[in-house]
Amino acid sequence: MNFLAIDASTEACSVAIKYNDKQFSEYELCPQSHSLRLLPMVDSVLKQANVKLSDLNGIIFGRGPGSFTGVRIGIGVTQGLAFSAQLSARGVSTLQAMAQQAYDEKGVHNVIAAIDARMSEVYTCYYEVDSQGIMQPKTQETVLSPELVAQYYQGLTLPAYGVGTGWGAYAELASLISNLDAIDILYPTASAMLKIGQEDFDKHSVDAENAQPKYVRDTVSWKKLPGR
Repeated sequence: MNFLAIDASTEACSVAIKYNDKQFSEYELCPQSHSLRLLPMVDSVLKQANVKLSDLNGIIFGRGPGSFTGVRIGIGVTQGLAFSAQLSARGVSTLQAMAQQAYDEKGVHNVIAAIDARMSEVYTCYYEVDSQGIMQPKTQETVLSPELVAQYYQGLTLPAYGVGTGWGAYAELASLISNLDAIDILYPTASAMLKIGQEDFDKHSVDAENAQPKYVRDTVSWKKLPGR
């Protein structure tokens, strides 16, 4: 089966296509420019693969957690493309995609993903690889203050391999991971989402209008600076 994957949920903008067992991808760090870069990147990978959207079986998208604006942009583009080509869509976790990349590139079987969620919190989840080589969550995706993360992961195999921007942002998390000095997977890639999303795609996909984000943090309470 052939798929397009799209992600704009973090500072990175990422697009990948799998067609006839060949893969083409583009990745760019472009904070504040996702709405400008995403569609040209989609057009580029389609041209590289020499296919049209209608030649594909579906679209895989990053559903979050991450930047509220970025997640909405990615899903909006997904919905527009899926409507136009009458394709189904499937959301993949941003955190799971980074864990998958760690397994694919580093061969690690236990991963904690942590994204800086701002407001002194992190989005986080713990993953272990299954028999099919897919990273599966062993906890719920959640948003926590850094001092509560160690308690949340009590009873799991620690230290684990760390991915995401949360580790560099909060020193309280250092004891949980084995690679504090070599955190080189900071953002998710559409290529990793392809591997996750193509498994049982028909079972988990939805019509374009039902493609939904998973923010994890459902409401935002902006904290005022002292004296404001």
